[in-house]
Amino acid sequence: MRLFRWLFVFSLAMAVLFYFLAREQMARVGEMRYDQFLQMVREGRVQELEVSGNRAFGKLKDGTLFTVQLPERTEFLEQLLVRYRVPVRFRSAPINPAQWQNLIISLLMMVLVAGLFIYLFRQQFGGQQVFNFARSRARRYDQSQPRITFDDVADLEEAKEELREIIDFLKNPQRFQALGAKVPKGVLLMGPPGCGKTLLARAVAGEAGVPFFHVSGSEFVEMFVGVGAARVRDLFEQAKANKPCIIFLDELDAVGRLRFAGIGGGHDEREQTLNQLLVEMDGIEQNSGLIVIAATNRPDVLDPALTRPGRFDRRIIIDHPDVKGREAILRVHLKGKPLADDVDIGKLAKQTAGFSGADLANMVNEAAILAARKGRDRITMSDLMEALEKVIVGPERKSRLLSPQEKRIAAYHESGHALVSKLLKVREVTKVTIIPRGLAMGYTLNLPQEDRHLMTRQELLDEMTVLLAGRAAEELVFGEVTTGAANDLERATELARRMVCEFGMSERLGPVTLGRKAGPIFLGRDIVEDRNYSEAVASEIDREVRRIVEECYERAKQLLSQYRHALHALAERLLEEETIDGEALNDLLKSFGVPLPSDEQERVASGEPHQGGDHDGTTQNP
Repeated sequence: MRLFRWLFVFSLAMAVLFYFLAREQMARVGEMRYDQFLQMVREGRVQELEVSGNRAFGKLKDGTLFTVQLPERTEFLEQLLVRYRVPVRFRSAPINPAQWQNLIISLLMMVLVAGLFIYLFRQQFGGQQVFNFARSRARRYDQSQPRITFDDVADLEEAKEELREIIDFLKNPQRFQALGAKVPKGVLLMGPPGCGKTLLARAVAGEAGVPFFHVSGSEFVEMFVGVGAARVRDLFEQAKANKPCIIFLDELDAVGRLRFAGIGGGHDEREQTLNQLLVEMDGIEQNSGLIVIAATNRPDVLDPALTRPGRFDRRIIIDHPDVKGREAILRVHLKGKPLADDVDIGKLAKQTAGFSGADLANMVNEAAILAARKGRDRITMSDLMEALEKVIVGPERKSRLLSPQEKRIAAYHESGHALVSKLLKVREVTKVTIIPRGLAMGYTLNLPQEDRHLMTRQELLDEMTVLLAGRAAEELVFGEVTTGAANDLERATELARRMVCEFGMSERLGPVTLGRKAGPIFLGRDIVEDRNYSEAVASEIDREVRRIVEECYERAKQLLSQYRHALHALAERLLEEETIDGEALNDLLKSFGVPLPSDEQERVASGEPHQGGDHDGTTQNP
């Protein structure tokens, strides 16, 4: 960058200098008409003359320089010059000052264009050497850098156990070779984002004590055809020169998607890269000390040739951690941080069902920031709970002003959700608020107390009833509905459709699966959805979905009508205090005779917290 800057300044200065020199030279040499020149010769005022082609440069006896354009026929001029004895020299056509100026400016422009091209080339390839863009961009980690081991990876015990065999092979390959065992060439880590796939791969290299090459799938393909395949070859050449070692391909789906899915040949370069990757993996010799580990969160779009045995022989699922795993992860991230005595890591782990390791790390960091903002020297449980809400819903927006009518509607909307949730014992309601947070105008926080993997048909119907209770409360109290329940309707309708088409829970259509999932365009799947049912069945599905949603909506209205006094009292308390926690909610509902389950009878289900309307009155998922 600095070289290009100095080159530009120098070229510009030279161009300006030569321009003014040429301009001065041209000013000193005056252009003379041919008739004036002949008159000067006759008067004997021409001292000397130099002829070059059809132009003459001369000097008068008073020292004035001039130039004149000569005609094609010069016999008369030659006789005239001989008669008046004017010295004449002939030479080949020189480059006059104007031509010098044009030549120099053209050369400088070529230098500037070449410098600009080199600069853009270096920008495109991240400051690497201009003609080394075909080299792999893999980052190498060795033992001179901070080492990551399995002790740094909380939870994932099953995945660690699967990967210990890879480590044992890299440390002691003779033990496997003596028994004729073949270690997998490739290991595919599959799971949602933020669950520790990359960290686990680096821990394998740290435990084995071998070099670790880390590259993302998107770094192979560039604007030039063939670069991706060249980088794959270079990566494996570097790895083979440093055996034993591990190659880690992050985001494998960026380069390993199903082939022949492009439109108009747009996937040709990516397919060349994938083909070269398949060739290189086939070229890895058994027990050679070279292991390929890849990670993806979209295993469904990978090319079958890539995931077949012989390339990625072993597949390891890295899923969201359970309650014990979350507790272990929280202890890792809270280690070394000053904690208050009221911090209960076990309780926090129970209330973060569905969180990934990255979510938990973000929550702990937000809690530390909140504690520092409030001037505390320790992180309290309230900081962690507030950080939990911030991660799920978003930051508080107390500056967002609602009109009194909107605030009243939001209070009844959230009261409807909370009351029906308590009546149906769907979840433990820990907080109800009408303070805007993120895009929500208010929300009912239903934090799960345990991990749930299965739900019954009745539980799904109860879930839909709770989702529709906010709209039902609006209609019951105000006689009108608002746009604030848009997201509730969307989620309830989607849940009902899944019950009918995916879970086989429709009494009318029976235990069948209707339709097959199809991935989005450019992900290696069909462009259109594969419908394996007729138009008549599609109409029947729509009627069944509508029936289920309407029944749940009527059920929510009946429950709210039965406990209308409790609904009004809860809404008025919300308008007065804006936020009600779980204990205060239970005390209020008990005073109006609302039946609440005991701790032993209460069942909870994991899921997302409900939120109220966003900026335009619709609800928003956390």
